[in-house]
Amino acid sequence: MNKWVNVTDNFSESQRYYKNTYLEICEVLDEVVEVSLFSSEEDPYEIYFSFGIMYGIVYAKKEEAYEKREQMKADLEQEYRKHKEPSDEFIDSFAEKYEVCLPNDVLFDEDAWMEAFMNI
Repeated sequence: MNKWVNVTDNFSESQRYYKNTYLEICEVLDEVVEVSLFSSEEDPYEIYFSFGIMYGIVYAKKEEAYEKREQMKADLEQEYRKHKEPSDEFIDSFAEKYEVCLPNDVLFDEDAWMEAFMNI
């Protein structure tokens, strides 16, 4: 059984800063599922996730962020092991359970991500 791999160290210190957040941890499962936690001194923490066609951000209070991230990982892993892709039912229930957001300012530098990811 494959395990979550911590890929945080594949990002340089400068890559770990985005706006007013800092990448605390980024983990991937089978190069398919990702869950990352971004901290902030002023705003709620952000938990970014992606799995197949499903991705988004969940906002959490500092004191709840790490536990919520672990719960999200467990739910995503269970669905991945069952179906390898998120079902429509799972997407709907996950989005409702965690109040998933799709901010319009999410930018993704695919080249930087792939460069960091390939160094695993």
